[in-house]
Amino acid sequence: MLEVLGNPRFRAIWYVVNVAELTRWMELLVTSVLVYSLTDSALMLGLVLGFENLPRPIFSPFTGIIADRFDRKKIWVSSMVIKLGAGAALFLLLFSGNIAPWHVFAAMLAQGISRALEDPARRTAIFDIVGERRVVNALSIDSMSGTMGRMLGPFAGGFLIEHVGYFWPHYPGYTWAYVAVVTMHVAALLMAIRVIIPRVEREWRVEPIWNSLGDVVRAAFSHRQLMGMLFITIMINGLAFPARQFVPAIGRDHLNVGETLVGVLAAAESIGQLVTAVILASVGSIRYHGRIFAIGAFSVMITSTIFVWSPWYAATFAILVLSGIGLSCFGTMQGAITMRSSPPEMRGRMVGLQSLCIGIGTPPGVLLMGWLGDVIGIQTSVTLNALVCIAISVPALFLTPLVTRPSQPPPVTQPQSGPA
Repeated sequence: MLEVLGNPRFRAIWYVVNVAELTRWMELLVTSVLVYSLTDSALMLGLVLGFENLPRPIFSPFTGIIADRFDRKKIWVSSMVIKLGAGAALFLLLFSGNIAPWHVFAAMLAQGISRALEDPARRTAIFDIVGERRVVNALSIDSMSGTMGRMLGPFAGGFLIEHVGYFWPHYPGYTWAYVAVVTMHVAALLMAIRVIIPRVEREWRVEPIWNSLGDVVRAAFSHRQLMGMLFITIMINGLAFPARQFVPAIGRDHLNVGETLVGVLAAAESIGQLVTAVILASVGSIRYHGRIFAIGAFSVMITSTIFVWSPWYAATFAILVLSGIGLSCFGTMQGAITMRSSPPEMRGRMVGLQSLCIGIGTPPGVLLMGWLGDVIGIQTSVTLNALVCIAISVPALFLTPLVTRPSQPPPVTQPQSGPA
């Protein structure tokens, strides 16, 4: 870990990610509580996360190609400009008192587009900087940034909503929260402009975009460990992860706490994530990435079936901390398996495919979970979806070598697309 942090180019990226992730999680909590307070609907609450993730399955395959072919710093900075614009628009709407749920959904859609642009560019830039030998350590540190943001951002957002209500005539707590959000977006953008990302010569052919996408899909299908990981990724993002979006409903309606404690509850997983990320960032080498990935994935699924039923705030908090340990294992090994299994010339596209698998499950997942929550209750809905996720995901452990073999490099294959 110290070797990776000793790299000044990696540190520069890491500083930006710390600010950006703090902003992201604060903004997600603020918009989620806002929409739930306006609508009292689990479905509308779920749509906040649904719209944020909707651009992933649509744009991620193409943004992976962009990351492989163009300047990764310019892509990253462009994504931050989009985030700043969306945040500034919501601030103005809150200040004027004209906010409506559809405004939040539109802003979350823009944020999702920015993340679809950012993820392949930033993660492949990290790989270019630290190399294959230290990619797990670097991704663990990158994950720690998201964890710290998830730990502090929801608490800060909930505190501002509940306790700071001065000067603004409309939605004062929410407006102050967005003053902080916009300020941090500006800070992250200015820091990113100063980052130096090395230019790496990558081989790629001038070819139709669908041929390029076909190459990366064929490469994924030829690597059975990668296929097992991507299948479980789709399942868990569609049937287990959406449960976290309904923490504001669980906190307000079942635990009877205010916005500050809702924010603390939303941050609970980050404590387990942080401890685990530090451990993963410090290990010398890992052979069986798939085993750690699977342990993390099924830990998240199991805790999703039970945390919504706890009648005690402290117990709910503790269960979510345990879930965060699994979440860190899942997320870090997910990125490591993806990049270790990818040919160098299509690494950005493979990260884009991973992002596609993340995004393809989340929008329908939160829609289903939110709709069922309005019909049968959010607790029953969350548990039912998580149990289905476990049942569907278990066969992937036996039908692929995800947990039985060490992580393997990609097989050598000839591209199937036409000539340049």
